[in-house]
Amino acid sequence: MRGPARLLAVLALLAGGAWALDRALPPNLLRYELRAREVPARDGRLLAVWPAPGGVWRMHTRAADAPPHLIEMLIAAEDGRFHHHPGVDPLAITRAAAQWARAGRVVSGGSTLAMQAARLLEPRPRTLRSKMIEAARALQLQWRYGRAGVLDIWLTLAPQGGNIEGLRAGALAWFGRPLSTLDPAESALLVALARRPEATRPDRFPDAARAARDAVLLARARGVATQAEIALAGEVPSQRHALPRHGPHFTRDEAAPPTLDLDLQRSIEALAARALHGLPPRVSLAIMVTDIATGETRAAFGGDWMAEGRAGALDLTRAVRSPGSALKPLVYALAFEAGVVRPDTLLEDLPRRFGTYAPENFDREFQGRLRVADALRQSLNQPAVALLQEVGPMRLVTAMKAGGALPRLPPGAEPALPLALGGVGVTLREMVGLYTLLGREGGGAIEARAARTTARLLVQPLPGGGPSGIAWKTGTSWGGRDAWAMGLDARHVVGVWVGRPDGTPMPGATGARLALPLLAQVFARLPPAPLEPWPLRPGPTVAAAAPRADPVRLLFPPPGATLPEAGRVVLRAAGGQRPLTFLVDGAPLALDRARREVGWVPPGPGFYRITVLDAEGTSAGVELRVR
Repeated sequence: MRGPARLLAVLALLAGGAWALDRALPPNLLRYELRAREVPARDGRLLAVWPAPGGVWRMHTRAADAPPHLIEMLIAAEDGRFHHHPGVDPLAITRAAAQWARAGRVVSGGSTLAMQAARLLEPRPRTLRSKMIEAARALQLQWRYGRAGVLDIWLTLAPQGGNIEGLRAGALAWFGRPLSTLDPAESALLVALARRPEATRPDRFPDAARAARDAVLLARARGVATQAEIALAGEVPSQRHALPRHGPHFTRDEAAPPTLDLDLQRSIEALAARALHGLPPRVSLAIMVTDIATGETRAAFGGDWMAEGRAGALDLTRAVRSPGSALKPLVYALAFEAGVVRPDTLLEDLPRRFGTYAPENFDREFQGRLRVADALRQSLNQPAVALLQEVGPMRLVTAMKAGGALPRLPPGAEPALPLALGGVGVTLREMVGLYTLLGREGGGAIEARAARTTARLLVQPLPGGGPSGIAWKTGTSWGGRDAWAMGLDARHVVGVWVGRPDGTPMPGATGARLALPLLAQVFARLPPAPLEPWPLRPGPTVAAAAPRADPVRLLFPPPGATLPEAGRVVLRAAGGQRPLTFLVDGAPLALDRARREVGWVPPGPGFYRITVLDAEGTSAGVELRVR
């Protein structure tokens, strides 16, 4: 066999052997592939970062993510012949060996970027054997992935101090900005950090960090940079920035789609942070903004992520709570759909019993005859319960399920009339979905005309000012445990909940006082898309059937009650026609006769007859004993 043929055969044999070794011993890319999870906003910008296993902020970084001057600095400082060798630089190794021989110690290592990438993938003790393995792996990496692939590995795994890895993570941690926006001095610091990440951390060793940065700037300038140019670099950062974590309750779900609007999310989080400072201890809040057309969430605040006292780790948009009166619009929409009433139909807001159920309004007063539209806007309880009785509780439950809400009732309970006043468990996410039905004109769950009518009836000026054309409704659960405000315009649905995560009462809390001002501020941050209000005629034209008479009766004291001698007693009545008169042993008590309760202090022990008279002369009475 001739010489050239033998050479070709040897080369072929070597190439085959290299190929076989490459396939038998592939590089271990586990560290490179175990990266932080990045969640983009809907426009592609970075919304949130969740660390890799072990709590390492290792972010994938490509050469295209870095400014060109950073790549120039990196090559000048670490591997000047990067574009001319196959992964191992014979000239650099020869120079390093000669320097070692002359000085008796390591002067320069001769490592290429490919060799450093191999060491970052599989860290080993700094020995000659390790160097040989790194050299072999470097050839393999550059053969397999090319120079661009080697740069990607180095830029992704380069240590940046502490638990920060990768230059994109380094840029965010030390400068709070994307890598592509860094100037030469800032880029030089990140390159320098990769060499000695703990010894040159700028928050701990600013002088060492500054010197290392300036050395990289000089290497890029090939030694001709002036001291004036170095001086322009300024100070190094004194502390780390937190990596982005917007919408943590929403973005921690790996299946969550990138629908949040970054600018709106930031604004809502800032609004919520200010609001939390003004709330009592252990009281938290949740906010959601949803696009009506797509159903996508544009902003979500599930609680203060870092506040243990407010149960910040819990996603309060998923907390099951009572919606109070915030569910009433759905009842009215179903009544419009069934043809039971129209907006100008007259209703009677008077005392009435529904079997054993006798609801009262929030202020314990009654408004008499009024239009359906006004009953909805004033959030009166008796009309809502009467309409649900006509529609049927099961129809309400069916509509809720069709709108994505799972009605949660007490164990063994069947759907009943208290549903109209919030006697059911729902989440803020589900309530936003139900109000989206009104914005989508029913969405198949409710007739379009009925949904549209209900939404437009809710368009009213916001107390204290705010955008016009907003349909809104508040809700307060029993004991002030939950304060709600729900609203929509032509493009968005907004939901606000305020309460204690453990469900304990908030005395004096109402949706109008705590949640509605936040709702107005959220809509002020959205592009205007006003709804037209419903054009009510000056006077009602259709009268609904009058409710059945509800006789006057004493709620307290009950028949045969025995009370202690000391202390004030509140006598309370229901039903009948006002004004009411309370009598003790035939003597009237002084009170505002429009009210249904009066205070009385027993003069001493004994038996007393308590009587209540209504405007029509009907009465109810009981006897009690004071000990």
